[in-house]
Amino acid sequence: MPLLNSNRAIRVLVVDDSAVVRRMIDDHLNAAEGIEVVGKAADPYEARDLLPKVKPDVMTLDMEMPRMDGLTFLRLLMEHRPMPVVVLSSLTQKGSHLGIEALRIGAVEVLGKPGNAYSFDDLGPALERSVRAAACARVVTNPVARPQPSPPPPAEGRLVEQDNRRLILLGASTGGTEALREVIQDLRPGMPPIVVVQHIPAAFSAAFADRLNDRSALTVREATDGELCLPDTVLIAPGNRHLTVKWAGNRYRTQLSDGPQVWHQRPAVDVLFRSIPPKCAPWMIAGVLTGMGKDGAQGLVGLREQGARTFAQDEATCVVYGMPREAWEQGGAAAQVPLPKIASHLNKLCNLPAGQPSYAHA
Repeated sequence: MPLLNSNRAIRVLVVDDSAVVRRMIDDHLNAAEGIEVVGKAADPYEARDLLPKVKPDVMTLDMEMPRMDGLTFLRLLMEHRPMPVVVLSSLTQKGSHLGIEALRIGAVEVLGKPGNAYSFDDLGPALERSVRAAACARVVTNPVARPQPSPPPPAEGRLVEQDNRRLILLGASTGGTEALREVIQDLRPGMPPIVVVQHIPAAFSAAFADRLNDRSALTVREATDGELCLPDTVLIAPGNRHLTVKWAGNRYRTQLSDGPQVWHQRPAVDVLFRSIPPKCAPWMIAGVLTGMGKDGAQGLVGLREQGARTFAQDEATCVVYGMPREAWEQGGAAAQVPLPKIASHLNKLCNLPAGQPSYAHA
């Protein structure tokens, strides 16, 4: 799908069964520069009829509606008329799992829908940013079902024994949930600890970690405060909490905090990257995956200058080539790697000795 022409407004179709929510989304987005709500629908059938008339660039889609639920409509949409979709899902356990499934099917972003329609002010700025990200996203359709991870390979197929100082740091935003799934699902046992910051609302991060755990040979869970970073374990930053690590004795421990947003995000990738002590940086492997904005680029520059092995996802495989572009152009990424090759790239880097400072693109 070609990127939107920046000379015209982003055209948005709002699909929600609540008239109050439709009005609030309409009011907020129409007040934002460069965004225009061109249609509103109370259910998927109305949306289907409006699509050829209003020709939206982006759709906002509620998950729980009468006549046809949002997930069913999203599947049909991605099959017959793929387009960028920002999903609004309830802040319940069921809603969080629906939101994560929507991302698997092809939604660009998922946001938590306030339980009270009159609390929309908390959602509005995030919705505006998500619509802007979706408007320049590459829509990925027809996701291929992947088998469950096979049992661990025999010892000779494992990576070399890792130094406790080795740590993998990954950051992602728009499109990152599926990119991270592909990377983590392809990693084999013997990996050093992996710490991940994905821009995701608080209501959805635990469900995201659970889904990754079901599809990986590694242990994946939402990070808690003060836990050890252990081999073959992936720790996902909780939504709305910054995640950092500190060297404690002979291993890293996590730290969660409620500090101010960085790049409009909490958790933020830069906060994680900047938490690494310079003496530990040569053992770091750090990468920035698909996402809108600049988060992670400055932190990656610092890590690379201190000796870390760094990379960014390449443009061709990104849903949004924003964060990786910044990481590459600012000199933080030593290589650009296609998404299907990131797991093998990590395997290779884990078997190299600790890095040395490098300031030029590889």
